[in-house]
Amino acid sequence: MQNDAVHFGQKEINIMTKTRHAPAAIGAMYAGLALTVVAAIVPYIDRANGNMLAGHIRAGYPAYAQDRIDTAATTYLVYLSVLGAIGVVCWFGTIWAVKAGKRWARVVATLMLALAASIGLFNLLVKDTSGDTGLPPLFGWVGMLPCLAGLLAVTLLWRRVGSTPRA
Repeated sequence: MQNDAVHFGQKEINIMTKTRHAPAAIGAMYAGLALTVVAAIVPYIDRANGNMLAGHIRAGYPAYAQDRIDTAATTYLVYLSVLGAIGVVCWFGTIWAVKAGKRWARVVATLMLALAASIGLFNLLVKDTSGDTGLPPLFGWVGMLPCLAGLLAVTLLWRRVGSTPRA
């Protein structure tokens, strides 16, 4: 790597960025991937143990019949599962791009964070016609956790090569 840096000038920055900041950012990305999987699994655990989601829907719509509540809960389950699957694909794609040293990886990671944070905030805050949030708050907050790892990863990716943390 030293020879590449000496002979190719500008390539030194790319090598340093890849070797210095990428490992920490990739670690944060793997944490985000794990948190995304957890966020996708939580609704299934809930459904098997108490069904907070169905209870939340029932509280907002007490006149609904049980089959209608079950249908709404299943719809949310499918929605959250699809989001989780898309999130996993995005994490793997971004990890690959950073490991491969793709120039566009930082921009894509930043855009993915913005999109994920927007969806996460929507899921956390959106009100349905009952006036309550569409999802139970626990689901909304669990869905925001991967964004924290994404924020750390993006911050690490955009740090300047010459910058060092101060004690």
